Amino acid sequence: STLERPNIAGWAFQSASLSWIFNPRNPHAPTTHGNLRFFVANNAQNEVVCWFAGGFDLTPFYGYKEDAIHWHKMAKQACEPCGEGVYEKFKKQCDDYFFLEHRKEPRGIGGLFFDDWNEGTFEEGFSMMKSIGNHFLQAYGTIFERRKDQAFTAEEKAFQLYRRGRYVEFNLIYDRGTKYGIQSGRRIEAVMASMPPEVNFRYNWKAEAGTREDELMSYYLVPRDWVNETL
Repeated sequence: STLERPNIAGWAFQSASLSWIFNPRNPHAPTTHGNLRFFVANNAQNEVVCWFAGGFDLTPFYGYKEDAIHWHKMAKQACEPCGEGVYEKFKKQCDDYFFLEHRKEPRGIGGLFFDDWNEGTFEEGFSMMKSIGNHFLQAYGTIFERRKDQAFTAEEKAFQLYRRGRYVEFNLIYDRGTKYGIQSGRRIEAVMASMPPEVNFRYNWKAEAGTREDELMSYYLVPRDWVNETL
């Protein structure tokens, strides 16, 4: 079947999705979020169209260059079956989407994000979705194993809880999935399950120059060509 998407106002819709989010206790292990979505629509003449959406992104609280490079190399590998330039396109869309406009700062170091993917055949689109899902496991699993048992201080934990506040701001102000879930009357507990379990807010807090907290803001939370960075 073709993925060409005509004007489908009035068509019947079905969808399937898989979403995940990890909020580790350890502040050196980053938060991650992702989802894979599939939509199909048909009309009274039994014409059928379908399309895909999804992606994954990473939100570190303490930056590690090897983690950022690994994350984006896995993201690029996930897109390789889809053709030239797909990773670069999805990366830019991720950088643009996961951005807190009111604070002029990214939520994290990005990854992949795409909506309404309707290029090629169903089989090609489904193959891309499987590739992205499988590469996420390789990408995040490696980073989590590196950081989950790393020692941390009370001050580092407090910074993690503070930065989680940005995650809450994004989800409540900008996130399309959260807005859709609320407006569509879906089970509110499921909609809000993406929220971090603990969060602290500080008024007008600024990181001290030269600290690792400042490094996160000044170096890591800036869109970069991580695939071509070196250690």
